[in-house]
Amino acid sequence: MNVLEGQLRADGRRFGIVASRTNDIVVSRLLDGALDAFRRLGAAEGAVTVVKVPGSWEVPLALRDLARSGGFDALVALGAVIRGGTPHFDYVATEVAKGVFQVGLELDLPITFGVLTCDSLEQALERSGAKGGNKGFEAATAAVELADLRARLRAGAPVR
Repeated sequence: MNVLEGQLRADGRRFGIVASRTNDIVVSRLLDGALDAFRRLGAAEGAVTVVKVPGSWEVPLALRDLARSGGFDALVALGAVIRGGTPHFDYVATEVAKGVFQVGLELDLPITFGVLTCDSLEQALERSGAKGGNKGFEAATAAVELADLRARLRAGAPVR
């Protein structure tokens, strides 16, 4: 069996993060986790660009604009959509996920999904640095791995 995997090395690469300001008590923790992951994996000081948007709904459009600006090896989407008493949650959560996926395919760029879709603020806090880990950290780590894997595949890396 031949297996090719990306390495967790961010050095020499550029990354972008689009983060929602809505539910900032959660998203700021996701952003801190993502930035920590990039630092730990060797990203240079100026290698990460952060764009803040009003809410998760706006994340896909900002990702598309950021990707079109060029020079990024991977992007990370961060946000938190928390269920309320209306169907609003279902529409926002579904369309944000679709939008992020579509932008990645359309612009041929790895985009990882760190947008939490939770039933409660407690669940969101757990997934942004408490007992559920930090999904921002995980999304940034996945972005680094995908950027490396993609570069290796495009360079014709030997499969061993």
